[in-house]
Amino acid sequence: MENKLKAKIRFEGFTEDWEKRKFSNIVSRVSKQSNDANLPKVEFEDIVSGEGQLNKDISHKFDDRKGIAFEPNFILFGKLRPYLKKWLLPNFKGIALGDFWVFESKNSSSIFNYYLIQTAEYQIVANLSSGTKMPRSDWKTVSETEFRVPSINEQTKIGEFFKRIDDTIVLHQQELTALKQTKLGFLQKMFPKEGESVPEVRFPEFSGDWQQCKFEDVLNKQDGIRRGPFGSALKKEFFVKDSDYAVYEQQNAIYDNYKTRYNISKEKFEELKNFQLSEGDFILSGAGTIGRISRVPKGIKQGVFNQALIRFKIDEDITDSEYFIQWIRSESMQKKLTGGNPGSAITNLVPMSEVKKWNVMVPIKNEQIKIGNFFKQLDETIALHQRELDTLKETKKAFLQKMFA
Repeated sequence: MENKLKAKIRFEGFTEDWEKRKFSNIVSRVSKQSNDANLPKVEFEDIVSGEGQLNKDISHKFDDRKGIAFEPNFILFGKLRPYLKKWLLPNFKGIALGDFWVFESKNSSSIFNYYLIQTAEYQIVANLSSGTKMPRSDWKTVSETEFRVPSINEQTKIGEFFKRIDDTIVLHQQELTALKQTKLGFLQKMFPKEGESVPEVRFPEFSGDWQQCKFEDVLNKQDGIRRGPFGSALKKEFFVKDSDYAVYEQQNAIYDNYKTRYNISKEKFEELKNFQLSEGDFILSGAGTIGRISRVPKGIKQGVFNQALIRFKIDEDITDSEYFIQWIRSESMQKKLTGGNPGSAITNLVPMSEVKKWNVMVPIKNEQIKIGNFFKQLDETIALHQRELDTLKETKKAFLQKMFA
């Protein structure tokens, strides 16, 4: 392998070869300990994995615990379970608590080195660690590894380029978070609270109380609510390697867009046909983190759902589908479904026989449609921002591959 190489993408005006340098020749490991109670403390849990951002304000996080003292522009790298990608380039003085390496750059650009540790090349070396349960990066291995490095001027240019990308990512993340918080606020205010008959926020063309009915009244009369089969009906010995019929679990239905891991034979599918998923059905998680709901999309593979899921079919003459899914996501319904612990990792949902008999407040169909469309547009805006954010992250990843030799 050549000792000198150029990156695939470079800024205009830079033509000289990059040079191989050991990592220990571009950074020094800082080990000065301090328990200064006037300095903020940074812990693993404070850093967003892979993003190099603090997830909380630590400016008042003062105590006398001892850790490694760092200055602005020193680099923090989490050596414990390095695949978690806990890194930070702080613009303040503080103390790193826990299994961090703290790097001070020498004869090199700190901002360049910060992005160097994010490259695939560095990550491979950092993850050549000892131990399996609690692996840690090995300093001897990392420090002796050679990386290709350009001139200081080019290093600075590269670092500043990635800093602008990161700043844009942070801005998009803040906008996305604000949109999600806005939606949560509307979910609280656009559905009546327990014991009330009208919501706090309402479209101006509607007035009067919402109608009280039983929960089962908004569902399909023949098969409105059904939990997946328990016991021996879907044991793993019934799964086959390849077939035209799938088994839908909570993980791949609710969280992974109806991808499938397991299949069953046609005979088993026919036996369990009452538990078939169809386009437009609603599926609710009924085990683990319960209360999550999604709607079955078009074009899924024929299949049945297991005992961790509950299927709803609505009466579309009475209930608008967009309204229904947002109603189930509302604060009041989540509290009822989860026994007052929405989003909690508890093992059992409220029994469906009880859910069917709940007294609930429902608006007229036209108001349902208005509410459903409002949230649909909000969801589409959130999805757009999420795609833009994902694209930015992929763009950064691609540049990291091509702008480091």
